[in-house]
Amino acid sequence: MKIKWNWGTGIVVAMALFMIFILQFVYRVTFLDKYDHHLVSEDYYTDELYYQKEIDKLNNASKLTNNVTIKNFEKGIMIHFPEDKDFNKIEGTINFQRPSNSKIDFKKDIDLKGYNLHIPDSLLASGKWNVRIDWQFNDEKYLLKESIFY
Repeated sequence: MKIKWNWGTGIVVAMALFMIFILQFVYRVTFLDKYDHHLVSEDYYTDELYYQKEIDKLNNASKLTNNVTIKNFEKGIMIHFPEDKDFNKIEGTINFQRPSNSKIDFKKDIDLKGYNLHIPDSLLASGKWNVRIDWQFNDEKYLLKESIFY
């Protein structure tokens, strides 16, 4: 059987090749672990409910004369808390989130011996980190969200 090649046959062949091209992408994204497409937060619907509390904490932090600062140095990251607050009464948590790999995310409780908190180099991979410092002093809650490159 000989296929007569005309413009109609060309359109059908082009459409078939295009569909095969698109379907191979759908297959790759759906079934191959190499193209993992997980969400940043597993419970993003419940996270949405607490968003107003987060805004209030951010507003409290913006009213501070000296806020928390984060600085890189050769042996890790140094987090400096405001010196006008008693460091013994500061408590909370620090979350380090890696946008490119959630498997190396970690959380650290704030346990201060002074106004500085050192995060060692062994916990950090080079690249971008989203840092979330959720802390409180005398029942007043504060929040700092910052992206850093280590």
